[in-house]
Amino acid sequence: MPAHIHLKDIDALVGTEIGLSRWFTVDQTMIDRFAGATEDHQFIHTDPVRAAAETPFGGTIAHGFLTLSLLSAMNYDCVPRIIEQTMGINYGFEKVRFMTPVKSGARVRGRFMLAEARFRGAGMVTIRYDVTVEIEDERKPALTADWITIIQFDPKDRPEHV
Repeated sequence: MPAHIHLKDIDALVGTEIGLSRWFTVDQTMIDRFAGATEDHQFIHTDPVRAAAETPFGGTIAHGFLTLSLLSAMNYDCVPRIIEQTMGINYGFEKVRFMTPVKSGARVRGRFMLAEARFRGAGMVTIRYDVTVEIEDERKPALTADWITIIQFDPKDRPEHV
């Protein structure tokens, strides 16, 4: 997949995988910082000794929302940029499912399929991704999501065919 694409070419990519990110390590430092930022200090995330003794995980696990928040970095890492884009906006999620806990020290990556591209108004296109966050050496993913973003562009750049 090229690093950059044109708006006029986006429709042809619907239904295809448009990005597979690099691996991101989710270590205890990252988990602890997320706990501090969100004030979610539940022991399964922040106390390795207790989590090893009292959970089936063998140690601490990342917050589900931490894993979800990595989607932005994963997207930026691998999804082609639209050349005519002036701004991107996170619009939200239709569905998010946390499938498998991410253990401290695990590596995760995002797989992005372009599910829909819908032009709205003169200068916006809504992009919907089917996203899977994979865990290295795990059969089941960490999460699956139906993620929607809005790409803004100068109306003069709107493709004629839409």
